[in-house]
Amino acid sequence: MEPSPEQSPHHAYPDHWEADVVLRDGGTARIRPITTDDAERLVSFYEQVSDESKYYRFFAPYPRLSDRDVHRFTHHDYVDRVGLAVTIGGEFIGTVRYDRINDQGRPASAPADEAEVAFLVQDAHQGRGVASALLEHIAAVARERGIRRFAAEVLPANNKMIKVFRDAGYTQRRSFEDGSVHLTLDLEPTEKSLAVQRGREQRAEARSVQRLLAPGSVAVIGTGRTPGGVGRTVLRNLLAAGFTGRTYAVNRAFDEGLATLDGVPAHRSLGEIDEQVDLAVIAVPAHRVPEAVADCGEHGVQGLVVLSAGYAERGSAGRELQRELVRQARSYGMRIIGPNAFGIINTAESVRLNASLAPESPARGRIGLFTQSGAIGIALLSGLHRRGAGLSSFISAGNRADVSGNDFLQYSFEDQDTDVALLYLESLGNPRKFTRLARRTAAVKPVVVVKGARHSGTNPPGHAVPVSRIPDATVSALMRQAGVIRVDTVTEMVDAGLLLAGQPLPAGPRVAILGNSESLGLLTYDACLAEGLRPRPPIDLTTAASPQDFRDALAEALADGTCDAVIVTAIPWVGENGEAETGDGEVLAAALHGAAAKSPAKPVAVVHVEIGGLAEALAAASSTAAPRTRPTTLAAQPSAPPAPTENAPQEAAAAEEADRTERPPGRIPAYPAAERAVRALAEAVKYAQWRRQAATPGKVPEFLDETTDEPGAAALIDTLLGATPDPRGHPLTHDEARELLGRYGIPVRPTLPAPDPETAVAAAARLGYPVALKTTAPHLRHRADLGGVRLDLADEDALRRAYGEFTELLGKPAELLPVVQSMAPRGVDTVVRASIDAAAGAILSFGLAGAPSELLGDTAHRLVPATDRDAAELIRSIKAAPVLFGWRGSAPVDTPGLEELLLRLSRLVDDHPEVVSVALEPVVVAPQGLTVLGASVRLAPPPPRGDLGPRRLPNY
Repeated sequence: MEPSPEQSPHHAYPDHWEADVVLRDGGTARIRPITTDDAERLVSFYEQVSDESKYYRFFAPYPRLSDRDVHRFTHHDYVDRVGLAVTIGGEFIGTVRYDRINDQGRPASAPADEAEVAFLVQDAHQGRGVASALLEHIAAVARERGIRRFAAEVLPANNKMIKVFRDAGYTQRRSFEDGSVHLTLDLEPTEKSLAVQRGREQRAEARSVQRLLAPGSVAVIGTGRTPGGVGRTVLRNLLAAGFTGRTYAVNRAFDEGLATLDGVPAHRSLGEIDEQVDLAVIAVPAHRVPEAVADCGEHGVQGLVVLSAGYAERGSAGRELQRELVRQARSYGMRIIGPNAFGIINTAESVRLNASLAPESPARGRIGLFTQSGAIGIALLSGLHRRGAGLSSFISAGNRADVSGNDFLQYSFEDQDTDVALLYLESLGNPRKFTRLARRTAAVKPVVVVKGARHSGTNPPGHAVPVSRIPDATVSALMRQAGVIRVDTVTEMVDAGLLLAGQPLPAGPRVAILGNSESLGLLTYDACLAEGLRPRPPIDLTTAASPQDFRDALAEALADGTCDAVIVTAIPWVGENGEAETGDGEVLAAALHGAAAKSPAKPVAVVHVEIGGLAEALAAASSTAAPRTRPTTLAAQPSAPPAPTENAPQEAAAAEEADRTERPPGRIPAYPAAERAVRALAEAVKYAQWRRQAATPGKVPEFLDETTDEPGAAALIDTLLGATPDPRGHPLTHDEARELLGRYGIPVRPTLPAPDPETAVAAAARLGYPVALKTTAPHLRHRADLGGVRLDLADEDALRRAYGEFTELLGKPAELLPVVQSMAPRGVDTVVRASIDAAAGAILSFGLAGAPSELLGDTAHRLVPATDRDAAELIRSIKAAPVLFGWRGSAPVDTPGLEELLLRLSRLVDDHPEVVSVALEPVVVAPQGLTVLGASVRLAPPPPRGDLGPRRLPNY
């Protein structure tokens, strides 16, 4: 909303303060600055506030606002006086205002850094978290305007407002003066305030998805009058699934005399329905959707599933229609799944919702599924159904204009009906937030992701989100760091999901293999080795083995303390007449289940070839099983539960304790190929290892010693960037980079320019022999293979000779830009980098210099800030890591020193987001110590950090 012309002209309307937020109950609202055009809205809002709330705000009876009050509360300069409003349907439901004050409490301007703050929330909307959301946003505004503290006067009886301040997590002081409570809040974000903010975000966003998946009533808008069509199909599927709530068919083209359709009430508009409608499924042409959304908003619908196409997947015009659809829905407090969605499913017995185009509702199970593609959703539903797996919930988000995979993770984290979350994603709107949510969710249940559109460099049609430029390999590494199980295909997703949903997690990589086919056992053995598992020699039961033989062998393997998991291989056995028999799959399944039920909890997978009914019988045991106490268990783990990761609620730790209780054995997954079973098991092994490590997370070192000078680095960065920094960035010179890195205890070996032989000799004398002569020309930099580096020049003669060869072979000194540098101890050449991606955040990378990292892509990545554990894993996770640890009899290098270097660079980039790129190349790591021979640093204005600001829904 733009201000009127009379608004203060020298402070432009701050439209970046506008934000959509999710409130505590899952509904949405809009926060925006108050302008002079809001006078009537303010008066109307105030009239709907109770006398008690007015008394709490003004400390006296205050039945109405005077004209002077209205003028004061609607005229702001957006610096010293700021007012924000929360709106739904364009009307105010809450306001907040601050006024900058001096030490005496009088109106002031900068540099005064304190402000008086006051809130007012409509009584009908109290308890929805309106004031808490306003406090987050007004605090962010105040910090932007140089205000560091809020002061508030609250009546002692106003317990709700006192609680808002107390629970915010800011450092605060409280006193009782003149009959009121005086509160002072320091606005600098704290670890506690950030945890509070993210906890509220999690609960609100989870609730918003829960409202969509568990409605009490559903209206299908656009239900056709004749069989067929999208709307009529959804209505039929709702009824076939046995939806427990009320269902309505809505179409403005219905005849006035039509009372029912397919046995449900038929109406021409939502206004004709006498009771609350919670969810609307919209299946009308795109040009009629705005009318339908307005009808829903005006009649209190809580959420929308928009099946209609014709939006961002059609180009720029459609993208603008999509944005307007989101704006319209959120203005009424509604969230959207879609547009161009396939629908949603909830198999809970108390709901039984199939508001989708899937003709058959899946069986009830323990897998939650989110997909951004309707076609992939169909394939996944079909594949899970064929394998006998059930679902707890399903969301096909289409263009994901609003509800996204992040929201699904928020919901899955606390959904007691979901043991495993499967996500097919084609774009990540907020990768930084995704990794944070995935890490927290993965600490209590597996998260399996397939990422489509990995190599296109663009988003799929319809996905109007920022494009991240980081390589797919980096995305995969960051997902692994967050505990996400990243697989390449939807088939692998189903394979892993089945194992994780039905079996406990393995305690280690040791695998027993048993079966009635020696060849199939050997294939399984080879596949285990290829996936990094530690298989025991296969046990051949021979083709004459009976189901009882399988049972006995499985029970023995599960009881063996040197075994962490078992893979059973089975082919049709040979009967007494010598002919192969398909056998009774149900009998073999019963034998395997019997052995697993009476043995220690370890994962079991079956590889079978043409045994009729086996897969179905193995799956039938738990596809409709009652919910377990908690999801996936960790087999043979210590008694202490894993601590919840960043911002996880306290109940996560208690849930982990319940996770270890004994439970009936789950379904045993069956696979048609050994490689698929082994790959799924290998993913479970890696995930279990991550879970064990997550129970005792690493630490981010402080480096509180004389080697770290954070204030000095900040001052140097400000000087180098200047008053008007170039948004494209400012590359530092060698000496500037050395000085900045030195502030964080990262010494860079000096280099001296050598534009001619005499200067080179003088430089060598200054540095001391032996020296290296190398070019800094971009096309020859770090290219010893092209002759751009000459090492171990022991004296002046050797240096002059090398300089002459340099210029003779490679070009003139002005082209080569040669430098002289003292020699470093021999060691392994490595590369350490840090960079900031606008979407994913700061990333720390490590690899060996040269071909391993540049040609083969053997580079590891971690998010910043890196912990001590991250640094240790970083150098050990590259394929060439053995070179660092004494490969082929060489001396192991100083990996502790390398880890410290990684942590210092991580700290530098985390402390100073203006450092957008650092490359240390090469870093020569010797058996004792390391040497940074080259460094390049680029500074730029820091990209915005939306994850540290107040809660807000994205606008794409």
